Amino acid sequence: MSIAEAGEFGLIARIVARLGSGPASLLGPGDDAALVAAPDGRTVASTDVLVEGRHFRRDWSSAADVGHRAAAANLADIAAMGAGPTALLVALCVPQDLDVAWAEDLAGGLSAEAGLVGAAVVGGDMSSSPTLTIAVTALGDLGGRPPVLRSGAQPGDIVALAGRTGYAAAGYTVLSRGFRTPKVLVEAYRRPAVPYAQGPAAARAGATSLIDVSDGLLQDLGHVATASVVGIDVRRDAFDVPDQMRDAASALGVDPHLWLLAGGDDHALAATFPPGAALPEGWREIGSVHEGTGVTVDRKPWQGGAGWDHFR
Repeated sequence: MSIAEAGEFGLIARIVARLGSGPASLLGPGDDAALVAAPDGRTVASTDVLVEGRHFRRDWSSAADVGHRAAAANLADIAAMGAGPTALLVALCVPQDLDVAWAEDLAGGLSAEAGLVGAAVVGGDMSSSPTLTIAVTALGDLGGRPPVLRSGAQPGDIVALAGRTGYAAAGYTVLSRGFRTPKVLVEAYRRPAVPYAQGPAAARAGATSLIDVSDGLLQDLGHVATASVVGIDVRRDAFDVPDQMRDAASALGVDPHLWLLAGGDDHALAATFPPGAALPEGWREIGSVHEGTGVTVDRKPWQGGAGWDHFR
């Protein structure tokens, strides 16, 4: 059955049936607006958009995969403020000939990823469009803590990383060359494994700055360096190259450190901590903050890729 055959309200009913509920969801889909609890008295909010052909391809990823990716991109931004995600709002623009089952599976992926952090899809909107587009807004709660900003890094701080980098970029390269293995890399591109809990954990441990690594580690650390008016140096030897990534890089003629340091879409979290701080479990030291500007690797300018830019 196509979207046109199901109709707007038939599609809405099918999608809502796939959505769960979270503890902060006081009123979900069905009224003019949702009602979400904000115990902290403040709400953290972020939005992101995925456009078919630019951010995903249906021949590379299932509808559920795209749902997981769309939710993860937004939920990671909430974690990167030191907050816990509470709810998602989703706007869906779809071609009329799209199969209803695809939209249902998309909703299932969105709901499942939100459920990993106790959040839920509480509402949204939909429209007909020649280009399949998914816009997601995420809400979160700080739990009484101040937000952790990009602008708090200080010279002498430790630079640390939670989660993995390079896997999704390697998976993208593999897919773009027409291959479907190694599976661990391809699956990382399709569904990122985001260390959501490490955002609030870093905040509780006194992180001075925090950011979601969505566009490449060096590029995103550059945002921290700019906002904090400091220089950041990353140690190349802090990154082990997994065997399957090394094998894929060798077969494809790619330096694996290009994926590790400049590849995006894994949604790891990068943070700075005061000197001598005990890093929370799940975090590892990868560099340091110093007086100066920009980001270097082993104190030298990076000569590899610059990271993701939506307009390049």
